[in-house]
Amino acid sequence: MAFKYSLVERRSKPSDPDSEKQWYGTPQSSTSLSGKEMTRAATKNTTTAPIELEASLDLLADFVPEQLLQGHTVVIPGLGYFRLTFKSKGAATVEDFDPKEMFYDVRPVFVPDKAFRKRVQNNIVFEDGGVTKDGVSYRTRADYLLQTGGSTPGTGGNDDDSGQGTFG
Repeated sequence: MAFKYSLVERRSKPSDPDSEKQWYGTPQSSTSLSGKEMTRAATKNTTTAPIELEASLDLLADFVPEQLLQGHTVVIPGLGYFRLTFKSKGAATVEDFDPKEMFYDVRPVFVPDKAFRKRVQNNIVFEDGGVTKDGVSYRTRADYLLQTGGSTPGTGGNDDDSGQGTFG
């Protein structure tokens, strides 16, 4: 299955209205599976019942924040790890530092496992999901070029006009 992307034209420096416009690829997100749909799909062809996986994920969702708040990094084997991060304001002296006032933007961060990341990167195939320009969406680059009089699109290394290419 291919991962769809769209091309969107925008300024290379958004804060500078005189900067040139360039085309950027953006992910086309599809509707996510519900929890029940995901557990059903994940346990297909296994002896694990979807309700067991759902219960395990609920336990993990309760466990991870608890561990992060204790200062632990939480490793999920085969996926990666969670850690807590925050930003801090500075204080003139050690005595002036008040953690309640100085810490902000506290958030959990997920860092994917290297093997997991590689598995995604080495197997991804991109599919042309269209072009958006001036509020108008075109189904494919070829449709956009046909409507605007442009030339045949490059395909990122593929010889056909499908707009598919691999990353890796």
